[in-house]
Amino acid sequence: MAYKFATKAIHAGQHADPGTGAVMIPIYQTSTYKQDSPGDHKGFEYSRGTNPTRKALEDCLAALENGQFGLAFSSGMAATDCVLRLLKPGDEVVTGEDLYGGSYRIFTKVYERYGIKFVFVNTSDSEAVRRGITEKTKLIWIETPTNPTLKLADIAEIGKIAKENNVLYVVDNTFASPYLQNPLDLGADIVMHSATKYINGHSDVVMGALVLKSEDLYKQLFFFYNTVGGTPGPQDSFLALRGIKTLHLRMQAHCENGRKVAEFLKRHPKIAGIYWPGFEDHPGHDIAKKQMKDFGGVISIVLKGADLQETFRIASSFKVFTLAESLGGVESLINHPATMSHGSVPQEAREKVGIVDNLLRLSVGIEDAEDLIEDLKQALS
Repeated sequence: MAYKFATKAIHAGQHADPGTGAVMIPIYQTSTYKQDSPGDHKGFEYSRGTNPTRKALEDCLAALENGQFGLAFSSGMAATDCVLRLLKPGDEVVTGEDLYGGSYRIFTKVYERYGIKFVFVNTSDSEAVRRGITEKTKLIWIETPTNPTLKLADIAEIGKIAKENNVLYVVDNTFASPYLQNPLDLGADIVMHSATKYINGHSDVVMGALVLKSEDLYKQLFFFYNTVGGTPGPQDSFLALRGIKTLHLRMQAHCENGRKVAEFLKRHPKIAGIYWPGFEDHPGHDIAKKQMKDFGGVISIVLKGADLQETFRIASSFKVFTLAESLGGVESLINHPATMSHGSVPQEAREKVGIVDNLLRLSVGIEDAEDLIEDLKQALS
C-alpha cells in the first residue's frame, strides 16, 4: 500500500521491536554484533557501517523522498563530502553562485586542492547551467531555494540537462524538506539534506543525509560512507526519527507563520528588500508553485540604510527570535549571513549575489505568529 506523507513520517522504516514489542525503535547503543560464525550475522557487523537505529532512520528518509536508499551522516558536510569522493582530479562541477557557505568552503578550500574545478553559475537560469557544462563536467550540484537569497532552480529542467549530458545531478533539499519538495521525482539522482534543520527540527542534533534510487550508486556511496566513517550514533538517529514524526505538522506551521511574517515585513518602512518565494513578484515564484507544496519558513531581509553597526544592533535586539547559526528548528532564529553562515565566502563573491552587510536571514519558527510580529516591531523600531 502506498502511504501518504504523514503516515510515512510516522511509520516508514520502523517496526515494533521483535524482542519486547516496543513501539519506538530502540537506541541500539552498541559498537559490534554477535556472529554465529564468521560472516554469519543478522545484517549488522560493526556500527560504523550500520546500526539498527540508524537503518530505521535511513529507511524512513528514503520513503519520505520517494527513494530506495538512504544514508545518514554525522553532518550535512559529511554527506556532501561523501558525494564529492565520487570525483577524481580533472573533473568539473557546475554549482550555484549563491550556495551555503559551508558548501562553498569545502568546494573551494578542500576539493579544488585535489584538481577538481567548480564552475559557479546562476542556477535560477537553467541555460546558465547548460552553458557551464563541458566534456569534463561530472556533477551538477544545486540548492533550491538557495541560502540565503532564496533563488529557485527549476529542478526538472536542470534534470533534463543533466540527463542529456550524462552528468550526475544532486539537489540540496535542506530549505524545502521532503514535505515541500521531492527532487528525485523531478530528475535528481541524489538528494542531500542537512538533517540538522527541518528534518530533525528541534535544534538538538547535527546530522546529514543522502537519498537516492540507484542501487549501483548507493553501493559506491556506501563504500565511502563506511570507509571514511562520518556516520552518526544511535542516540542522534533516534532523535532525528522522533523529529520526523511531526515534520508534516511543523512544516505546515513554519509555512503559515512564514507567510504572516513575510507579509508584515514587506510593508515595513525599514525593510529595503525581502526574499521569500511566496510573493508573486519573487523571480522564482512560478517555479516554486510548480515544484513546491508551499513556500517555506525562511525569509531574508535587507535593512534600509543600515550600516554594519546598525545591522548588528537590530540583530541583537530580538526577544523571541534568537540570534544563532542554523535554521529549521521549532524556535525562530535570526542569522547575519555575511559574518555567520557565509563568513567563509569572500566579500566580493558574497556581495555579487546579494549577501550584503545589511542582510539578515530569518528562520521563522512555530511560535504564535502575533508574538513574532511584535518582536519584529520592537527590534526594528
